[in-house]
Amino acid sequence: MILVADSGSTKTDWLLTLPDNEVKQFRTAGLNPYFLSEKEIVKILQEQAVDLIAYANDITEIYFFGAGCSSPDRHEIVTNAISQLFNKSYISVDSDLLGCAYATCGHEKGLCCVLGTGSNISFFDGNDIHAGQHGLGFVLGDEGAGTWFGKALVTDFLYNKMPYDISHKFYEAYHLDKQTVIEYVYQTPRANSYLASFCRFLGEIRTTGYAQNLLRKGLLEFIETNIKSYPQYHKYKCHFVGSIAYVFTDELKAVCDEHGIHIGKIIKQPIHDLLAFILSREA
Repeated sequence: MILVADSGSTKTDWLLTLPDNEVKQFRTAGLNPYFLSEKEIVKILQEQAVDLIAYANDITEIYFFGAGCSSPDRHEIVTNAISQLFNKSYISVDSDLLGCAYATCGHEKGLCCVLGTGSNISFFDGNDIHAGQHGLGFVLGDEGAGTWFGKALVTDFLYNKMPYDISHKFYEAYHLDKQTVIEYVYQTPRANSYLASFCRFLGEIRTTGYAQNLLRKGLLEFIETNIKSYPQYHKYKCHFVGSIAYVFTDELKAVCDEHGIHIGKIIKQPIHDLLAFILSREA
């Protein structure tokens, strides 16, 4: 039995192949080792993956692709946590960027962009990814991601820069004040997920001029900072993975068209395509 996981900062999707070719799906919170310790990851799995852990003795291989898993020390945190609960399995841990490349590019060259809670980009040469100097996280980066848009919405609201009718709707939805925001962002864990949660509101006001201007600004910043940092970006398909890319596909396509970016796949969750790639490689 093979278990494949795709983990972002907000959630982790798991797919398990059973002997009769049935596939079971599970979901837990995101397991980003930049924000969580080995002990915290184990606790999340013990509390949220009880049904999955029941198969531990029968799972032979685990392929985990996650945000924050780009360095050996972060690999080790996740590997050690998973091995405590699945001690009979071969465990492979790689970055979410590699997982996204497998799910979108397959064996072809291309650019793979993540636009979900956070944002990132890499070039895939058909075998390996070549990450740039991106993926700086929600404090320094995350251009065009959920955290970027959430931060923009919150600051516009607190600075009274929103149109009055939208500001009123925002207050009615969240009842925010400066102190509440500061406590969540600076004094609690998962501030990135907290900020990204406001993107639901952006979807609700999507047709307004304010929302369209904000979407264009954030997506343009992603293109200028990330995609155009690859001088030959126009030669390859540019694939997108994540909830922001998927929900705001029309806006993303419009901005990409303006800048000569050839869009490939746009998928919300890479997990099913990722499992198909892993199984084809195993065959």
